[in-house]
Amino acid sequence: MATLSVTDIGELLRNKAGKQVRLSVRTSADELRDVIVIPIANGYQLRYDDWEYSRRRIVEEQGEGQLGYVHLQAMGSSDLEQWYREFYPVFNRKGLIIDVRHNRGGNIESFILEKLMRKAWMYWKSREHRPEWNMQYAFRGHLVVICDELTASDGEAFADGFRRLGLGKVLGTRTWGGEIWLSSNNRLVDKGLARAPSAGVYGPEGKWLIEQVGVIPDIEVDNLPHATFNGQDAQLNAAIAHLLEKLEKDPRKVFPPPAFPNRSFENRESGFRR
Repeated sequence: MATLSVTDIGELLRNKAGKQVRLSVRTSADELRDVIVIPIANGYQLRYDDWEYSRRRIVEEQGEGQLGYVHLQAMGSSDLEQWYREFYPVFNRKGLIIDVRHNRGGNIESFILEKLMRKAWMYWKSREHRPEWNMQYAFRGHLVVICDELTASDGEAFADGFRRLGLGKVLGTRTWGGEIWLSSNNRLVDKGLARAPSAGVYGPEGKWLIEQVGVIPDIEVDNLPHATFNGQDAQLNAAIAHLLEKLEKDPRKVFPPPAFPNRSFENRESGFRR
């Protein structure tokens, strides 16, 4: 059956997940050939991974290698592993975009904020390599966080903590607004579970945070539907422009090492004999 004969190509693959399916495909030379494919059950994660990868490519190109990009889809243990995989390759960039749009929440915001709070206080310089610094993997560049209306729970806590700790600006749209956390401790006699809101958060100013309000960005930028459908990402472009503007004023260059000291047996400059 021709693919154009149905509203959605997925109709032709219904109930075929994990099974071999023969397709006739037309090549660029207008020739037909048969191929065997095995459809997957859900293409959502593939599309999401493609969206994430394309964001990183945009940052690499527009930032000309000066900026890094890390996206966090949620705040679970696997997302912490993803953070390490994606942050370490770009920890020495001059700017970093941390994208928590669509973030479903979890409980790792403190681990990530702790890493971002590390400060470089001295530098190692060998004869062969570029300078490195302590604390190891401390980020020395400028930071910005992107959030949106689908940023939820621990993703919101991360964005609010990022700003309160003075790490940088938050950019995007107001977040979901859910910061009263639940617990699974209320087990019943029949082994059932009665979950109820059990813990909220408040700030040193004595006000409850985030719940039913969300995190309101420092720089409000919305991704309009029609432009987004056409492949544009106004929020990402604004984040890139924000970091490049910061780099114009403060390029965050690595401090050059001084000349290597003279440690010879006889230092003629000082007249000191060891």
